[in-house]
Amino acid sequence: MKTNRNQKRIYLPEYVGKGYGTFWRWKGRYRVCKGSRASKKSKTTALWYIVNLMKYPDANLLVIRKVFRTLKDSCFTELKWAINRLGVQQFWEIKESPLEMTYKPTGQKIYFRGLDDPLKVTSITVEHGYLCWAWIEEAYEIGREDDFDMLDESIRGAVPSETGLFKQITLTFNPWNERHWIKKRFFDNPDDETLAMTTNYLCNEWLDEADRKKFETMRINNPRRYRVAGLGEWGIVDGLVYENWEEKAFDIDEIRRLLSVRSAFGLDFGYTNDPSALFCGLVDLSAKTLWVFDEMYKNGMSNERIAKEITEMGYRKEKIKAEAAEPKSIDRLYELGLIHIQQARKGKDSINNGIDFLQDFHMIVHPRCVNFITEISNYTWDTDTKTGRRLNKPIDDFNHLMDAMRYSMEDYSRSAAFSFE
Repeated sequence: MKTNRNQKRIYLPEYVGKGYGTFWRWKGRYRVCKGSRASKKSKTTALWYIVNLMKYPDANLLVIRKVFRTLKDSCFTELKWAINRLGVQQFWEIKESPLEMTYKPTGQKIYFRGLDDPLKVTSITVEHGYLCWAWIEEAYEIGREDDFDMLDESIRGAVPSETGLFKQITLTFNPWNERHWIKKRFFDNPDDETLAMTTNYLCNEWLDEADRKKFETMRINNPRRYRVAGLGEWGIVDGLVYENWEEKAFDIDEIRRLLSVRSAFGLDFGYTNDPSALFCGLVDLSAKTLWVFDEMYKNGMSNERIAKEITEMGYRKEKIKAEAAEPKSIDRLYELGLIHIQQARKGKDSINNGIDFLQDFHMIVHPRCVNFITEISNYTWDTDTKTGRRLNKPIDDFNHLMDAMRYSMEDYSRSAAFSFE
């Protein structure tokens, strides 16, 4: 690649690596890549867009996730990384308010939108050239095929043949559940306009030995997860712990005004490999209804960052039940201003008792709670690896928000089970 305004030459294989040759050259309408963690799918996609926006002076890009607020820490960061890796920072203007990137020599733009504001997705008008490309990151989060069809239709209009441009939508995602509409539409019955491919960490030549060791440990200790998070195969979901739930938008303030409704906040600690997860719910005990309205779900969170994030979300004064295994963290969060944080109960039966209580509730999950939806769609009862028999305990996976939800509800479950009169 040679940039437009200087003589710097870039040998792309040195920047992109191997495993994505067909992906890089594909010009059909749909480019669909499911892959494991560390498979380079997002970074390769980000590199492709920066290179080709600079190559095609009339192209513009729309980047989409289900929830807008998740874009800054994912696609936006990946595209900034790609710009820096290619050494072309001087040619790009990067703004965070509004979230936008502009290729300065031509005025081409990268737009960022969330499906939580569909009007902003369908009403984009480009200032220069054509809106011909769209990248849907974490496409697994889009649970309704109709929502994808709306996006597909937004990439419309004729592109002059002399420009060399082509219309294309790229989907990248982790394949957690084989029942997802993406499998049936793109992988089971692909047409000649579709590239459907699978990648995994084995094609990532930049992983070090410590990274590879994590996958080898996963292969031995958690083969079910390794098939999906390691090899990029479709997840087979059977024996769900919670089935009485639905994804549905609702007015949070309207629910809060109901006299019978109480709040429910729970915190599960993580750090490097596991996220710290905050569950935010509203509960009506008499109606056996639980509304899930917000979440925090991030890796690498120190206690200071957790406190800052919860405060910025507006929940500093809420009573939060936190994981009992981290008493020092709970004390530190109290010192940092979460003055109503409390330790959750311990006990060998606390998990199953909490699950039993929650299974009686109808859960209504707001569409913006994308990580909660992913977890509850994959949180299953464990099986004996030798006999294949279902065990009376859940898997130790997809359980960060599931555990936080249990913590948040334990006082209500206790009051339902005991009388102190």
